[in-house]
Amino acid sequence: MRTDQILTRLERVFARLDREPERPAHLQTPQMSRHRVVLLGSTLAFYLAIVVAVLTTSWLVRLDWQIMFFRPYEQWPQLHAFLDYLVVLGQRGPTAVMVAAWLGWRSWRQHTLRPLITLGVALLLLNVTVGSVKLGLGRLGPHYATEIGSAELFAGGDIFPSGHTANAVVTWGILAYLASTVVTRRVLSVVSAVVSLSVGATTVYLGTHWVSDVLLGWSAGLLILLALPWFEPLIARTEAYVFDLRELLRRRAETGRMPAPVVSALTPLLSAGGKWRLEPAAREAAAEPAPAAPAPVHTPAPRPAPLITGRPHLIRSERTPVTPAGSRRPAHGDRAAARSAAARPVAGG
Repeated sequence: MRTDQILTRLERVFARLDREPERPAHLQTPQMSRHRVVLLGSTLAFYLAIVVAVLTTSWLVRLDWQIMFFRPYEQWPQLHAFLDYLVVLGQRGPTAVMVAAWLGWRSWRQHTLRPLITLGVALLLLNVTVGSVKLGLGRLGPHYATEIGSAELFAGGDIFPSGHTANAVVTWGILAYLASTVVTRRVLSVVSAVVSLSVGATTVYLGTHWVSDVLLGWSAGLLILLALPWFEPLIARTEAYVFDLRELLRRRAETGRMPAPVVSALTPLLSAGGKWRLEPAAREAAAEPAPAAPAPVHTPAPRPAPLITGRPHLIRSERTPVTPAGSRRPAHGDRAAARSAAARPVAGG
């Protein structure tokens, strides 16, 4: 795709976002209600209980080893090929690209950056919280376990909690969180729950995670979704800052306070559908081409001196025009007498 086509599409996107967003009545920001606070507290208690159960090598760790020795991938080998593809729905890269594409379209339709910023905040919280616990506890996976019955903690691993499971909960659950209607939110909540449960169970089937890893991953992802309303003021300030920064760049471009190359590059991005123009000084500066390098000076070779003769030089206007009938100037006197003498017959005498 050429650069001018990319700039044209970006101009259309920013031209639509440039409209002042009037949110529909049914598009409401989720609030931190009492029901949500109760769910958040219960999930946090469940999260801490799983961590304590693994740290103390309780019955949950014994259950992990029993399922590992059961080897589900050997009990139902016909499911292996299908579940290898299903587990991709929990990988951060592919799922983030798919969901970001959908939310980008939502941002364009609703004239707001909130869906994309909310996804970015959720993924940032996911990386910070889940990643810190993974590195802090350092648990090894079933395929790398060294001591039967051990929790395999602080051994340099990074699988507790399950990143696949937590990512599936957050990435697909964000669609339900940003739903426009109550019915859509309920349907998407059920779909995201089924997807995240399937991804977690698939990691246990493949032997890449313990059961406790999946339980903690579900809890970690759900905690992020339940806590998102607390970050709504930050999301709103970030959106306002992005639009204010764009307006500042536009004003600087209009007043000619930016270099000409920068103005030329930002003009398609800052223009609202081509409805605003640069000031004359900035327009001339943007349109003025870069000064070309000076051409090499060519010194002509000295011409030879003209040949000077005794008789004057006649210019073309003084010369007698010659026609096929001959010259119009009368013949010279001496030459005319010679011609007449030669023409008379010679008489003898």
